[in-house]
Amino acid sequence: MDFLKIFGLSLSSIIALFLLSKIMGNKEISQLSMFDYVIGITIGSIAAEMATALENDFWQPLLAMAVYAIVTILISAISRKSLAARRFINDKSYILLDNGVLFFKNFSKVQIDLNEFLVECRNKGYFNIADIQTAIFEPNGKISFLPKSLKRPSTPEDLNLNVAQENIVTNLILDGKILKENLNSINKDETWLLNNLKLQGYKKLSHIFLATCDNNFNLSVYAKNSLKTSHDSFE
Repeated sequence: MDFLKIFGLSLSSIIALFLLSKIMGNKEISQLSMFDYVIGITIGSIAAEMATALENDFWQPLLAMAVYAIVTILISAISRKSLAARRFINDKSYILLDNGVLFFKNFSKVQIDLNEFLVECRNKGYFNIADIQTAIFEPNGKISFLPKSLKRPSTPEDLNLNVAQENIVTNLILDGKILKENLNSINKDETWLLNNLKLQGYKKLSHIFLATCDNNFNLSVYAKNSLKTSHDSFE
């Protein structure tokens, strides 16, 4: 009898986990943030308890799983609406290396030592960090690399081409909000930004999903829209 009950409860917990994962979104099964990771393992632990709840009411752990799922959805919604909340929950990116300079304090902030960084460099194919222009520790725990122009896969060095050094673009608008610190970092003001937006036909910040600026002060703007792709080519 207990065997059949465990089988039934286990099957129910699997179904509950699947449904909650669908509700919370595919982010839960892709690259997790620290918050997503904590929520994921907690829900998994509750599901395991639910599967062996022979004496206790299995509705109790199911309710707890639902509460965690609802909190996750609310946190996700708040993060989309508030840049400050997003940075608090998911943290921000940290530059570890830029133009030959290693930023020791940022290594301490993200709690990664130099050996781990060098291992990650080698994993990405960089056995000499002199080949790297910029390395950024992302909120998801991964490190992004921008190679030196002459070390890119497209071998301009082999063709004796003098390629101008590329730099990372600066985000100026996220979700319709101006990032004033980033704007100041490129020595531009809001008047310059708004004038350039008007030239591209954007009159309201609320219509802009993302706006970036390169080192030549070329502004790239991506509008908010409700369009859906007609076909999922990855299915």
